[in-house]
Amino acid sequence: MKTLVVILFVFLSTFLAAQNDGWNIEVKENSDYTGIAISNGRIGMLTSPKPLEIQHIVLNNVYDIDPNLMVSQILHGMNFGNLDMYIDGEKVTENNISNWTQTMHMQEASFTTSFDFKDIAKISCTIYALRNVQYTGYIDVKVEAQKALDLKVAGKIITPENYQKPTNTYQVLKDVETTMPILQSKAMSPFGKHVVSTSGTFVWHAINSSRESQRPELTHTIINDYENTLSFDKKIAKDEVLEFAWTGAQCTSKDFSDPKSESERMVIYNLLNSKEVLLKQHRKLWSELWEGDIEIEGDLTSQQDVRLALYHLYAFGRGDSDLSIAPMGLSLQTPYNGHIFWDTELWMFPPLLVFNQDIARSLVNYRSDRLPQAKQRAINYGYDGAMFPWESDDTGEEATPPFALTGPFEHHITADIAIAFWNYYRVTKNEKWLKEKGYQVIKEIADFWVSRVSLNEDGSYSINNVVGANEFAPNVNDNAFTNGAAITSLNYAIKASEALEIEPNPEWRKVASNIRILHFPDGTTKEHSDYNGEIIKQADVNLLSYPLTIVNEKQDILKDLEYYEPKLSKEGPAMGKSIFAVLYARQGDVANAYRLFKESYVPNQQAPFGALSEVATSNFSYFATGAGGMLQTVLFGFAGLDFSDEGIVQKNPILPKAWKSLTVKGVGPDKKTYRIDTH
Repeated sequence: MKTLVVILFVFLSTFLAAQNDGWNIEVKENSDYTGIAISNGRIGMLTSPKPLEIQHIVLNNVYDIDPNLMVSQILHGMNFGNLDMYIDGEKVTENNISNWTQTMHMQEASFTTSFDFKDIAKISCTIYALRNVQYTGYIDVKVEAQKALDLKVAGKIITPENYQKPTNTYQVLKDVETTMPILQSKAMSPFGKHVVSTSGTFVWHAINSSRESQRPELTHTIINDYENTLSFDKKIAKDEVLEFAWTGAQCTSKDFSDPKSESERMVIYNLLNSKEVLLKQHRKLWSELWEGDIEIEGDLTSQQDVRLALYHLYAFGRGDSDLSIAPMGLSLQTPYNGHIFWDTELWMFPPLLVFNQDIARSLVNYRSDRLPQAKQRAINYGYDGAMFPWESDDTGEEATPPFALTGPFEHHITADIAIAFWNYYRVTKNEKWLKEKGYQVIKEIADFWVSRVSLNEDGSYSINNVVGANEFAPNVNDNAFTNGAAITSLNYAIKASEALEIEPNPEWRKVASNIRILHFPDGTTKEHSDYNGEIIKQADVNLLSYPLTIVNEKQDILKDLEYYEPKLSKEGPAMGKSIFAVLYARQGDVANAYRLFKESYVPNQQAPFGALSEVATSNFSYFATGAGGMLQTVLFGFAGLDFSDEGIVQKNPILPKAWKSLTVKGVGPDKKTYRIDTH
């Protein structure tokens, strides 16, 4: 514990120096750098410490298949987010600038880098993944000349070198009095599944004159097959300010029959709209998202940590997409290939369901749209109903690498999906959705569990040969969380039937009432039939108390907490500690709840912004699953919120001593506000 306290103190001392308020994170040091994902739910741009650069672009739901690994991978797209800038013939780099500062603006989902180039110019660059034009990015640049200077700027489209058959073009489209210069690159994805097309152009911020008169002469240069550039030269007088933008759009054959033309249209749309109009729309959409917010008074560090987590869940999802969210969202391709796991339903979905039922609906619809594949998978393995894959991609088929036992055996995800579906209905009371989409999924999942259980001689049922939430224990019988989730999903199927006045299958109740939950002689819940105190990867048994309610007596909850917390692996993901924190808060133990709240994410924060990695020893970020876990501690632990058949209710909120107040805004369809103050 002393070591952890020292680590937390050192990190927080460094991180606090970077903070300025509850909506902005400002940093001035980048020797150790993990980027932030600037995203709109469709594309994600990962920031870089280098001036005028981003690291890469991730394309949501666009998967390529590696024929060697035989697994799909979400696509890193063409990078349209980099600019080369030359001042008086010298390229601007990280080595010749000073006063480097980056600011993450969470409220408007923008990211600004500012710096000085010698004593000649002050430069700032702000990146947007436009929420309103979802396949596009917008990079706003400002150059303030402290001395007269010659400026050259090149906008670039960089095609990854593993792409096939790249082509690079430049054309000036004309319509009556308007000329539209369009840089464009097109190629096949690395393994040939998709056509990817990217367009880009400069935008001139005209005030009292037309863009035509402001636009310098543009020069097209193909550096090589994988780098396509468009540049301009301009003299700037002392004290003159030049403002312009670079915008890019990226479309693929996954989403468009003609991605080339569509990417051109989107760039033209951004070109011929004013910056004020585009950014006003973008900010309006983000303002609507932030109607769901968490305010923490008295603890600026926690406030920013919580907002950054919530920002990423909003940034990785869209209410109009019917897409889900991968563990790393739209920040990275690795380490999980952009696949969809239980991370969505169990960890990210509950906070989103509290604040934004539109995004929550997209997450459940992602699953219902892939019900036919889940039904076929059940048939393939000899079961009834629907058996959802452990790792899912755009196809809805199993995308787990064949060597991983989680693919064939981690079946609790099927129950997790049913639980999310019923909670969506409980909160929204959307009977039309339940009739058309929700019930069919819940029913098929219940039928799966009836066919999946094994009857014992005493009349009880076992679920044998599974991988549970604790993946350190493969191929076990009667795993606590798998059995508990199956029971819960069967009971929810009965409730869903009753809500629609449909007679439930009597087997659902019979099986749900008789699935085994094992215990040690002292009453502690036993993780699986052969469990004997081994180290566990993450919470498993304790999930029966939250989010499930199978273990619900205080003495039993505490017994399980005290037994399993010391068993948590230091190398495992920290979400388990979020569950422990929720449960301690619900038992009125705020000291342990706050301790575990901090332990659930602070060791995993990466400099300089506090981006979360999955484990403390890696820097893969942003780990959206961890964000979901820490937000659940705040919402379902400290704030006392809970899902019930009456919707979202509040029970026994409790406030950490370090906080003066906690306010949760925009809760549920009625946008309620809950406030807890220090007494």
